[in-house]
Amino acid sequence: MATIKLTDKAVLAASAEVGKRLELWDEQTPGLCLRVSEGGKKVWVWRYRTLDGRQPRLTLGDYSAKHGLRWARDEVEDLRVKVRRGADPAADRNQARATAQAQTLRTFDDLADAYLAACESGEWKPKNKKKRASTLSGETGLLRRHIRPALGSLRLEDVTRPTIKKFLRGLVAKGINAHANKAHAIIRQCFAYAMNEERVAANPAVGLPAPAVQAPRGRILTDDEMKAFWRALEDPTGLMQPAKPGKVAEPVGVTRKVRIALQLAMLLMQRRGEVAGMLMAELDLERGLWNIPGDRMKGGIPHLVPLPSLSVQLIKEALALRKTAGGPCVFPSPRSAEKPLLANSVTHAMKEIATALGIKDISPHDLRRTASTALTSERLGASPFIRSKVLGHRGDTGGGSAVSMIYYDANTYIAEKRRALEAWEGLLLEIVTGKARASNVRRLPAGAA
Repeated sequence: MATIKLTDKAVLAASAEVGKRLELWDEQTPGLCLRVSEGGKKVWVWRYRTLDGRQPRLTLGDYSAKHGLRWARDEVEDLRVKVRRGADPAADRNQARATAQAQTLRTFDDLADAYLAACESGEWKPKNKKKRASTLSGETGLLRRHIRPALGSLRLEDVTRPTIKKFLRGLVAKGINAHANKAHAIIRQCFAYAMNEERVAANPAVGLPAPAVQAPRGRILTDDEMKAFWRALEDPTGLMQPAKPGKVAEPVGVTRKVRIALQLAMLLMQRRGEVAGMLMAELDLERGLWNIPGDRMKGGIPHLVPLPSLSVQLIKEALALRKTAGGPCVFPSPRSAEKPLLANSVTHAMKEIATALGIKDISPHDLRRTASTALTSERLGASPFIRSKVLGHRGDTGGGSAVSMIYYDANTYIAEKRRALEAWEGLLLEIVTGKARASNVRRLPAGAA
């Protein structure tokens, strides 16, 4: 064992013979060794004696300009104080390494996977209720598109507040404000789960302000826009997508199945996910009823929707288009007859048609807002209370107390909702065809809706 008084020059010049490894022990700092491999790699090692007499070795790190002789000697002096107090640095490091290797939630990707699985199974209920499948589908998509590519490979300890802020500001800079706010919420929820699992001591996303200011949407389609859009849903023949640079314009390729889903969204004023996820078990077409279960509703409460005649016709047409007649879904996914059409597919289809028509800035939710606005306008005269019932909102008490509405009113208001939706169907058809439908389009009598 070669023991010399190491110098910076000696360390720099040290080299091992072919087939051998060189160890240079420092006379000035007992136990400090420079280990030089045949290939020229140099590593600092320290051998020390514990209080129980063992003599373990601890690798301090690779030699470099930053980690030179002075650094190695200082490291040893600091560690020597800890050993005198009973510590065992090598054992502590091995234990930390074993703990890290046994840790299942190492990276943000690991955390996201565990969070989604716990939410899906109902093990994790952020608001004391199981998340809806549509909510989890949206969170999964946002994680895949935006969050995982930026944060997924990072260890949880490295996902700090500055890291999160930088990521969210990047989304805002790209102009995707809504997704930036949703991403912030998902990251915060993931770390809340990590805290519950005792993987982290604090949530780095808590206290961060929403990255983007979002003004509430108020887009209402004009009669001309509704007419053009509805006609395109009935027959998009000749409707062309704008040509991309260097390419020839192509016809709109939205399937009839998806176009029917959009027509029903217009007629029934229900959310895109509720329409796209429509199941055979929810329908009673003979009575003209659609009973949406609570786990598919945003508010978590079952919602009974009356089906006017045209809606029933469209649903029957959609059923006839299915490749698997016995499947559970009215609008099955093209990938699996057992799963429903994705809500995003409805949004993409609407965007494609609207772009071809030159109608700007509309979304499926704008169809719902347009119809509900018409319902309470002077054209139809429905009460705001019945409109809330049609939309499936929980907050409107119709002037009564909340306690009474929640605990003492079991009415579904099905007759009033049916009159309101029939009146809206009549008005929409009048707008589309230009022909007055006096028997259907009328102001609803006071108190009836």
